[in-house]
Amino acid sequence: MQIAVSGGKGGTGKSTVAINLAVELARRFKLVLADLDVEAPNDHLLLGVELASEEPVNQFMPKFDYSKCTKCRKCAEVCEEHAIITLKDGTPFLMPNLCSGCRACEIVCPVPGAILEAFRVIGHTYVTETPYGFTLVTGKLREGEERSMPLVVEAKKRARNLDYELLMVDTAAGTGNTVSKAIEGSKLLIAVTEPTPLGIHDTELILKLGKLMKLKTWVVVNRSDLGDVEKVREIAESYGAEVVAEIPYSENIVRSYVSGRPVVLENVPEAKIFRELAEKVADFLGGGE
Repeated sequence: MQIAVSGGKGGTGKSTVAINLAVELARRFKLVLADLDVEAPNDHLLLGVELASEEPVNQFMPKFDYSKCTKCRKCAEVCEEHAIITLKDGTPFLMPNLCSGCRACEIVCPVPGAILEAFRVIGHTYVTETPYGFTLVTGKLREGEERSMPLVVEAKKRARNLDYELLMVDTAAGTGNTVSKAIEGSKLLIAVTEPTPLGIHDTELILKLGKLMKLKTWVVVNRSDLGDVEKVREIAESYGAEVVAEIPYSENIVRSYVSGRPVVLENVPEAKIFRELAEKVADFLGGGE
């Protein structure tokens, strides 16, 4: 089974919800948490663990054998990313950061061996055992790289290759293709938002995505005492979603950020909110105690 924690706007607290849910749900399921916010993964920081078991993620890029190249320019003409440029005489050159690894240049080249297969490392995936009874899989894009989709795909694949009963994915902000790829296959989507004008606007975007992908969707309102929760409820209801939890602004949660210890483990009122949410998720999945 797979569930996803996402949210249209960045900074709403989705990673906080994800790691606290993971800690609590690991009591009921053999759980893997996949941090698929590959441009800014931070679940390991909130859990207070060091990333381990690093594996590189490679992407194809062409390498030209100029002794065989006929300078026909077909490789440059077919490249939709404009990653290949040519000199006046047709000599091709590659701009690696623009290359998407699609291999169109290799396919269209009329001379066997004129374009050789090469690769570059665009990021890494990690598998880290946590002290909370579950495994954390992390994707991390290299600085300067612009294409995060291959990292999301590889990190999710690495997570799926592990032994688990429940896979929880923590996505990037927004509703782009990396988010839709991350939540693909989920039985439940938990959209984390805040009741601010921008938060409310982006809540509607993630609810639209959930409806488009035909996912059961719940809404968690973080910092619920700082805005218009009723407006969030109205939008959620219009998309057939349910507001299942409200988390007020909390210094206890801020302290948990700093300490790297999930607040659900503490004897504070906020911990009860996460425990009750985890219970609701477990009941929905059929794994309640």
